[in-house]
Amino acid sequence: MIIRILGEGQFDVPDSELDALNVLDERLVTAIGSDDEDAFHAAVDALLGRVRELGSTPPADRLAPSDLVLPAADTTLTEVRGLLGDEGLVPG
Repeated sequence: MIIRILGEGQFDVPDSELDALNVLDERLVTAIGSDDEDAFHAAVDALLGRVRELGSTPPADRLAPSDLVLPAADTTLTEVRGLLGDEGLVPG
């Protein structure tokens, strides 16, 4: 699956990692629900870090739509709250 991190680019992440990303997404949703800025920033860092760790950069000549778009690392809790769907940022 192709995941875009805003401001960074795309990462090709194995579909088999979706469950692990959902666990991190749940931490993010919980932090937002409790307005916990510290937990929010830790959750965003963990989610984006995992995508960077697992993903590879697609070749520059390969154009593919993103299956999932994640916010930039410096996005605020309020901004991410506005992006959340019923299933968080990572649909499962």
